[in-house]
Amino acid sequence: MTDTGSTQEQDPVEPVAAPAADTGDEVSDEAVVAPASTDIDPAAAAERAALLDGVWDVVVVGAGPAGSSAAYAAATRGRRVLLLDKAEHPRYKTCGGGIIGPSRDSLPADFKLPLQDRISAVTFALNGKWTRTRRSKRMLFGVVNRDEFDLRLVQAAEQAGAVLVTGVTATGVEQQGGDSRTVFVTLAGGGRVEARAVVGADGSASRIGRHVGVSFDQIDLGLEAEIPVPESVSREWAGRIHLDWGPLPGSYGWVFPKTDSGTLTVGVISARGDGERTKQYLADYIRRLGLSGFTPLVESGHLTRCRAEDSPLSRGRVLVAGDAAGLLEPWTREGISYALRSGRLAGEWAVQVAEANGAADVRRQALNYSFAIKAGLGVEMRAGKIMLASFEKRPQMFHAAVSLITPAWRAFARTTQGHTTFAQLMRDHRAARKLASVAGR
Repeated sequence: MTDTGSTQEQDPVEPVAAPAADTGDEVSDEAVVAPASTDIDPAAAAERAALLDGVWDVVVVGAGPAGSSAAYAAATRGRRVLLLDKAEHPRYKTCGGGIIGPSRDSLPADFKLPLQDRISAVTFALNGKWTRTRRSKRMLFGVVNRDEFDLRLVQAAEQAGAVLVTGVTATGVEQQGGDSRTVFVTLAGGGRVEARAVVGADGSASRIGRHVGVSFDQIDLGLEAEIPVPESVSREWAGRIHLDWGPLPGSYGWVFPKTDSGTLTVGVISARGDGERTKQYLADYIRRLGLSGFTPLVESGHLTRCRAEDSPLSRGRVLVAGDAAGLLEPWTREGISYALRSGRLAGEWAVQVAEANGAADVRRQALNYSFAIKAGLGVEMRAGKIMLASFEKRPQMFHAAVSLITPAWRAFARTTQGHTTFAQLMRDHRAARKLASVAGR
């Protein structure tokens, strides 16, 4: 069910390879589907250089959900906003594509979701055993293809007034310090872009995040296969996902149907450090599902990174959001809702940073952004880490709860629908606290 939100920077990776035995699990945050063309049109290069000229109020690096949301939020406030991405859109993105309630509620006004399916049923399994399907009378969440979803987010930012420039790789940030009113985003090839505020949304291997000093205390390896299936198989999966609590500590597998496209997204995730066993888990999972006879369209690997609780979210006139800040749900590794929510906040506070007078005012506005993140997403992440620690020790208890106990299933459903959160459940319900406590012993 893992969904990541930002796309600019990735670790090295082979195009479709799962991790090999001699490399552990060092794969990228993103699959490389096809090599980019090295031909540069001189006229296009000149036009791009002209677009990058001048001083921008806000420069956003990375046009995934976090970056597009930040650009949209800043542009709707009438500021001059530049959105940079090294990829042309649409582009393939490794992702289950689940749009849960908090994601839906964080989208721009009048945004039309390009839904592939509407999920109202979940089949739970414990490493392939003790299978049970639970159904909801109401939709739990929707499923999208990330290329279509991300493109529409970019278009919403452009319609709000942001300027998109692709084919540009950000390499870092130069800040003068003191009372300097601008900073520079450095680009591959030697160029620079000047801004009054910068939002880094360039993925979990973020160059901007390194400048800020983002640190992580949880890194996980996700492997995924996009599998085209016949219409008869696709119909069997319509409206239903599969969640398998896996054999490795903290691991699980998922199937997300992309019914309109006739594909199934099948993936697994576990703690980084045991790539071969994670790879074997995916192979076993696909085989148990009866899908090993179909040839995947794309096979990919990516790393998800959760921030340490004391990790910074800003430095000077630079803010980070989404994967670049290490913001995602620790237990499920869901990232789209975190990207959309943190991106919107980053865009709003970047406007305040851009208008700040002097270093003290810049620090005050950047701290306001950090407080907003920690008061919302930070609280949710803390609860998620408690859930993960308990799940790692006793996945069978979580399986029994959601598959057999109706209140637990309803709590799961309400969380995906956006009516509650893990943090609220643990605060308001003694049974949820008891489950986490007993499972964590």
